[in-house]
Amino acid sequence: MPTGLSVFRKALNVSVPLTMDSPEQYMAVALAEARLAAERGEVPIGAVLVDNSGQMIAQSGNRTIELCDPGAHAEMLVLRQAGRLRGNYRLLDTTLYVTLEPCVMCAGALVHARVSRLVYGAVDPKAGGVVSLFQVGQDTRLNHLLDVEGGLLADECATLLRAFFRQRRGGAAAGIGQERLQSR
Repeated sequence: MPTGLSVFRKALNVSVPLTMDSPEQYMAVALAEARLAAERGEVPIGAVLVDNSGQMIAQSGNRTIELCDPGAHAEMLVLRQAGRLRGNYRLLDTTLYVTLEPCVMCAGALVHARVSRLVYGAVDPKAGGVVSLFQVGQDTRLNHLLDVEGGLLADECATLLRAFFRQRRGGAAAGIGQERLQSR
């Protein structure tokens, strides 16, 4: 499995190391992981965990079908990989970049892992666990709160998801939130 900047370099068709110093670059890596997930037939969601120094710790795309695991969301896989690499389930002083607003399961795992910051691309009005349906990372009854920022490269993230579902459904106009819009 590719690690570090290799997926990002491959996605951009470059072979030289890239300096990662902006949220947009980290989200571009998450988008590259999402595209790889789509190539595997998975829902195209990608995630990258970065420490406070800017070093990428872990990256992955969805693998629920491949692993026959309903918990194999990109965020969960990244948290598991980072926990193994750090030798600790607490991932203090980290930021998770993910192409779609996390579901309740993933948002809960972010709280338990003590991830400091979450940056997501597109909102998920049907299953979002951070801002859309629930506010898991902002609930003061929990023992950890997330700093949440949404909308980074949102159009590109949402377009990738819409195209995937459109193709999967045989070209019908479909995508995140489209069913709700059509029923109004």
